[in-house]
Amino acid sequence: MARRTGRRPGNPDTREAILVTAREVFAERGFDGASIRAIAAGAGVDPALVHHYFGTKDQLFLTAMNAPLDPREVLPEVLTGPPDEIGQRLVRLFLRIWDSPAGTAGVALLRSAVSNEWTARLLRDFVVTQILRQVTTHLALDPAQAPLRASLVASQLVGLAITRYILRLEPLASTPAETLVTAIAPTVQRYVTGDLTDVFDR
Repeated sequence: MARRTGRRPGNPDTREAILVTAREVFAERGFDGASIRAIAAGAGVDPALVHHYFGTKDQLFLTAMNAPLDPREVLPEVLTGPPDEIGQRLVRLFLRIWDSPAGTAGVALLRSAVSNEWTARLLRDFVVTQILRQVTTHLALDPAQAPLRASLVASQLVGLAITRYILRLEPLASTPAETLVTAIAPTVQRYVTGDLTDVFDR
């Protein structure tokens, strides 16, 4: 069967066709392995049309994920300031977002990821490429250690999200955000910049 080519600017379903294909390609190949050209080919449109609707690959990925926000708009808040306080800033921002209306979309996304491997792949790639990679790159962490450090941070934050916003386990579910920052930030800080020699020497 011949592959469809060319633009479909008059078709009201074109944008949705691109999104459906983008989700499939991102889930199959990951963010780094996916390309605008491959997504366009799968949707039967010209790559320029994908750019027209969604801009960059990053923007397309965020739309395909139904991401409640663009990490690039809030990460400067985490990355600006002393490196030894990044744990506090990261946990504080995380809680502020999840306690806001955007948190509702986050809960829906996390619920889906827990029960659906396809969504889990997208969410995993979103966390790694759009958030944690930016943090580890900014801090110039040892490339050999950065992936595990990032995964440890993710385990802490995702665990917090599930416990506080999905399971609603008390008293954590109603504990003031700043109290949680005080309790959790030191662990996150250790994962990001602390001495993990005992972990990496094993």
